[in-house]
Amino acid sequence: MTPRSTIRETDLYAPLRDYLAAQGYTVRAEVKGCDVTATKGDALIIIELKRSMTLTLLAQAAQRQRVADSVYVAVPRPPGGAAGRAWKGVRHLLRRLELGLILVSVGSKAPRVEIVFHPVPFARRKQKSVRRAVLEEMAGRSGDFNEGGSTRRKLVTAYRESAIQIACCLEVLGPTSPRDLRARGCCAKTRSILYDNVYGWFERQGRGVYALSAKGRKELKAYPDLVRAYRPEDPSPSG
Repeated sequence: MTPRSTIRETDLYAPLRDYLAAQGYTVRAEVKGCDVTATKGDALIIIELKRSMTLTLLAQAAQRQRVADSVYVAVPRPPGGAAGRAWKGVRHLLRRLELGLILVSVGSKAPRVEIVFHPVPFARRKQKSVRRAVLEEMAGRSGDFNEGGSTRRKLVTAYRESAIQIACCLEVLGPTSPRDLRARGCCAKTRSILYDNVYGWFERQGRGVYALSAKGRKELKAYPDLVRAYRPEDPSPSG
C-alpha cells in the first residue's frame, strides 16, 4: 500500500469515479471548483477530496451544501479506519455538519472505497446530565484559578478547591473534626473529602478527627492564591 504521506488528492479520484459509476452515477471531475460531481436522475452529489482531514476541507464541503443534495468528504483511509478514538470527535463533527465520510484505500491492486456514513439531518439534542454537571462545577468554584488551554498542570476543580480550603483550616487549627471545619465555612462534603482522601493530604488522628499530612502541607504551596483566600486567622490567643 502506498504510504499516506505520498498520496495525492488526484489518487483518490479514479477509485471514487469507478465506485460511483458502478452505482449508476454519471461522474465528472472539477466542475465549477468541485472536486467530484455525480448525478443520478435529479440527485446531485458533490465530493471534496483532501490528503487529510483539515479545516479547509470542512469549509469547502460546507459551501457545497448550498448547491448539492448530498456532500461528502473523502480522504485516504488511515490505519485502522475511522473507528478509533482519534476519529471519534471527527465523526461527530462531520455528522453535526451533515456531511458524509468516505475513506479511499489506494496503492493496492484493488483500491477500495468505504462509505463510513452518509450525510443525514443531525438531531441536535443537548445532554442534560452533562450540562447540569458543567453548571454545577462552575457554581462550585469561587473564582477563575485555571488558564484556558492548560494541559500539563493540575486543574483547580470545585472538588480540589474544597480540599484546599479544608487543608488551609487544618494547617492553622491542627487536628479538627469535620463538624468544626464546616462551622468555619468548609463545604457540605467535608466529611467525605476527608474520608476519601483522594490527594493524600489528610491523616485521621482519631475517631472523627483529621489533620493535615506532610504531603498536603507541601502541595498547598502550589496554590498561593487560594491559600491566601482560605487560610483562617490563627486561633491562638495574642500575647
